[in-house]
Amino acid sequence: MDNLTIAIAKGRIEKDIYRRLEALNMEKWIDRDSRKLIFTDEENHITYIHVKPSDVVTYVEKGVADLGIVGKDTILENENESEVYELYDLGFGKCKFSVAGMKGKKDKYLTSENLKVATKYPVIAKNFFKSRGQKIDIIKLNGSVELGPIVGLSDVIVDLVETGNTIKANGLEVYEDLFDISARIIANRVSYKFNYDKIQKIIDLFDSTVKASDYK
Repeated sequence: MDNLTIAIAKGRIEKDIYRRLEALNMEKWIDRDSRKLIFTDEENHITYIHVKPSDVVTYVEKGVADLGIVGKDTILENENESEVYELYDLGFGKCKFSVAGMKGKKDKYLTSENLKVATKYPVIAKNFFKSRGQKIDIIKLNGSVELGPIVGLSDVIVDLVETGNTIKANGLEVYEDLFDISARIIANRVSYKFNYDKIQKIIDLFDSTVKASDYK
């Protein structure tokens, strides 16, 4: 029997993924202290590959992985999001995409004709403001986007916000929440067609852990 391959996103949602696998007694096949990137579950015929979140969609879209577990933010930011099926909302890794800027300066955000927007997510930011017919100048940053408004690099930022503590600690405030984000399971289109039963079994297993967690 051929193994199903699942690409797991490293980083923010990784611990929650492992908790779900542990609840299913499937984490025992993964050595989290190892530097290995590929693990095989011989009992359930699953191969896990650990990759950067930004690469999960690529691995699934290209057919290297049958399934991927990754945040909705990564899916939306990927230009090839339409090439994969989004199958299931896992309900963890929840946060919001928000627009934030210096405290007390929201008026400029509401009235400016050409905003300077600092973000790690240029595709998401561009699509959001385009839907509102608002012109923006995207400034792509790879970290600490909160610095943008503070040093005058940008008027606002577009970023993930969980608790909002980092925003507040740096003298910023949320101007507007865009949409909610959580972890999702995605599938390769061809794999979904030819391995439907196997994939549905995986979905059902994860679904059982999500429902169980509702009662904790």
